[in-house]
Amino acid sequence: MSSPETTDDEDVVDILVADHRAVEVLFLELETRQGTPEYRRQLVDVVIAELVRHAEAEEAYVYPTARQVLPDGDQIAEHEIVEHADAERTMKELESIDPSDPRFDELLAHLTSTIRHHVRDEENELFPRLRAATAGEELVELAAKVTAFKQIAPTRPHPGAPDHPPANKLLAPGTGMIDRLRDALSDRPTTMGELRKQQQQQQQQQR
Repeated sequence: MSSPETTDDEDVVDILVADHRAVEVLFLELETRQGTPEYRRQLVDVVIAELVRHAEAEEAYVYPTARQVLPDGDQIAEHEIVEHADAERTMKELESIDPSDPRFDELLAHLTSTIRHHVRDEENELFPRLRAATAGEELVELAAKVTAFKQIAPTRPHPGAPDHPPANKLLAPGTGMIDRLRDALSDRPTTMGELRKQQQQQQQQQR
């Protein structure tokens, strides 16, 4: 989900759908309830970071575009933002709960359900209409903007933060920098690549 590059012909819908598929893979792994509590905690941390980056980028660039090009764009954008807010409140709770707590799986199930519903909404309604109403070149430009924004976006849920431009665009980089500093100091993985690297280091230390 956090690849810093796009190919020349990828548009913003390609990028966002790839994000959805990557998160679904993580959800499916978590639903098996396999692995140590520590690993499941780390896996949820990755899910949270990926979802927050994705949501921030949508709110900064995708929903404003929908408002411009779709006659009911304001209504659609506000609906999607409400779903983001629900997911973010759940992530905030989930962030501090130990995997051994029964609430961990309850909150995870709620988050999974919320995101899957959100994905269906976007892929069945918003994305096809966005592609039909927006020039291909603009969608490719949006892909580059979304990809770049995810590199500086927050990695932790901030339910009280602005979710409409211009405030979210202005504040997100600073919040993201603080989040990344906290992540580094606490060894919190925010991508599967980082998590795999941590696992490899732990295995080497155990030898």
